Order: sequence, then structure tokens, then C-alpha cells
Amino acid sequence: MNRANETQIELTILPDLGAISASEWDACAAPEADDGTRPYDPFTTHRFLRALETSGSVGTGTGWQPRHLVARTCGEIIAVAPMYAKSHSQGEYIFDHNWAHAWERAGGRYYPKLQMAVPFTPATGRRFLVKPGFETAGQAALVQGAVQVASEMNVSSLHITFCTDEELVAGKAMGLMPRASQQFHWENDDYKDFGAFLAALSSRKRKNIRKERAQALDFGGEILSLTGDQIKPEHWDAFWQFYQDTGARKWGTPYLTRRFFKEAHANLRNDILMVLAVREGRPVAGALNFIGREKLYGRYWGCVEDHACLHFELCYYQAIDFAIANDLKTVEAGAQGAHKLARGYLPVRTNSLHWVADAGFADAIARYLDEEAQAVDHENGVLAEYGPFKQMTVEEQE
Repeated sequence: MNRANETQIELTILPDLGAISASEWDACAAPEADDGTRPYDPFTTHRFLRALETSGSVGTGTGWQPRHLVARTCGEIIAVAPMYAKSHSQGEYIFDHNWAHAWERAGGRYYPKLQMAVPFTPATGRRFLVKPGFETAGQAALVQGAVQVASEMNVSSLHITFCTDEELVAGKAMGLMPRASQQFHWENDDYKDFGAFLAALSSRKRKNIRKERAQALDFGGEILSLTGDQIKPEHWDAFWQFYQDTGARKWGTPYLTRRFFKEAHANLRNDILMVLAVREGRPVAGALNFIGREKLYGRYWGCVEDHACLHFELCYYQAIDFAIANDLKTVEAGAQGAHKLARGYLPVRTNSLHWVADAGFADAIARYLDEEAQAVDHENGVLAEYGPFKQMTVEEQE
């Protein structure tokens, strides 16, 4: 059912989420969780996005300036969207640096641009957050409103990243350009346990994973999987060290502030699975995951000691263990990483939508995106054939 089709919709921009209550935002972002159960997507909840703001991970000086959209009809909030004015292309994981270079070589100014996304989070989820019953009108209001804001701000472009398949179709119908990217996800085929998952693999891959898990346990300690109140402040102290080390090597400067992890402990720990390798009472490595209703999202990893295969164990195999034990359908292991293929994570296509102000530049990008999508689909098909799972015989397929 779709309501408000004939009613005027008012659109406003919020400079921070403190201007809207958690209940109003989450009625659009996570209506399925109004009974206290888990949201499908923990990243678009008020508590997660607000933690980014109150911790200073986004906002002044970060290149992520909140410009959240709120759509109302007859005083009722019917749709919201997390949106940011960006002064760079960092922390997005859908790369447009070449677009920026081409725009600026032609004498234009690519930044600022608008980004409808969850900062630093390459996880697929709804970006048009619409209250049930207002789907068509709410989506249209957000897309048309975002394009109008981009035009009024005289920015180069609007980017909606890691959107759902349904949003991709709706966005294309409203004139946005689709883009395909690649990730590696693990899918739960109703496995009873990790052994059942291994049984679905080819003999060589199965032996390799068993070997890696055995090597990982040789680090000389124990592996802890913690969530909710099991996570203590001292665990965050350790994980901050891991995050700083990885962030400094990957990005130069870590995106998240230390205060974000304090906010996470206070308000997000029920959404989190923290996996720690502990030796002689001291955490030496860790992986941070977020828990959705149907998915586990791998986000961060780090260590202060190097041990063979410990990264694979904490990030990939422990995630699979947790997903199986908790009847989760999917593990999204983050951006890039063909090395995940041998560990049961298969290539999938992820989506984004784009609007570019200059018609000529938009036409050139559209042609590029068509070719890129074909290349992504071809590579995904080839990689899937080299996956670790047993190949079915012709008789089995029939």
C-alpha cells in the first residue's frame, strides 16, 4: 500500500541528527525493530549515525558534513535519508577519484558533492528510508529532493552508495545512473555447523581451511567472541590500538575517533560482535562485526602481533561460526578482497546510483558505467567458477 500520493510533501535538511528523535528516524529506518528486535540494517539506525556525529567522526573538519533529508506530509515524517556534503572522496568505497580528476582537468570544481550513504561503511542497505505505507511517494520525495538540493547548492554530483536492488530499479526509473561494484559475501545454505559448510567444499579447499584454522590457534592463546554486556571498556581500549594500526596503514589517518568507540560501548554494543585473540590475558588481535537481523557485517580488524592465519580465523571463520549458530543468512565481509573466495565468500554485485549536474559529463560517465557493469558481471562469473565449492555433475544438476 502506498499513501500520500496525492498529498503535498515538505522536505527539510537537518545539519545533525540531534534535530530529530530516535523514534521518528527509526520509524523510517528500522520499522521492523519497533518491538525491540534487531533491525535489518544497524548502520542506518539513529543510534549508529548519531554516534558518528557526537564522536566527531563526521562533521566539521572531517569532509563529511551532515545534510540529512526529512520528508513530511500533514506534519508526519514519512521518509528520511542519511546524506552528507563531501569535500573529498575518502571513506566511501565506491571510487570516483578519476571522475574528480577529469572534471577538474576540464576546469570544473568536483567538490563539494553530495553523498547519500553511511560513512565508512561498505554495507548494502536501504538508503531511501521510508515509513511503511509511503514507499512510492517517500522514495520519489527523497530522490527529487536530493537532486534539487544538489542543484541549489551548485554541487557537481549526487552519489547514493550501497543501495538495495529495489532502490536501484527505482532510482533508474527516476533518472539516476546505476553503477555496479564487487564484494565477496558468504551465504548460509542452512548449514548445521561449520563442518557441514566444509562438507560442501572441494577436498583441497576443505583441507586448506582446516589447516588455516589449526595454524591460527597456534598463536598460543584463546579466541573470545563477545557481544552485548560481555564487551567491557578494556576490550575497547585494546581494539582502539588494533584500529589505529590498521587505519594508519590503510588510510593514513583512521576515520573513527576514540570517542566513537566509547559511544559504541554505551549505545551500540548489542549490535556488535567483537572477536578477540587473547594470549596471557592480553588481546593481541581483534575483529569487529555488526549484527543485523539476517546478516553479519564484518567491519574492522587489527593486531599488535603477527600470527599466521589469525586474520582469516578472526575475520572470516569466526564470522561463519557466529552466522551459523545464530541462523543468519549472510556474512558481508567488507570491501574488495579476492582472497576471500578460497574461504567460502563468493563474488556478488553491489549497487550505487549517481546524478551528475553537467549533461555532457553525465553522458560520458553513463557510457563508462555500462562498460564497467559488463566487466564486473563477467569477472564475478569467472570468479564464481573458481569458487571453493564442489562442482555438481550433470546428473546432479538434472
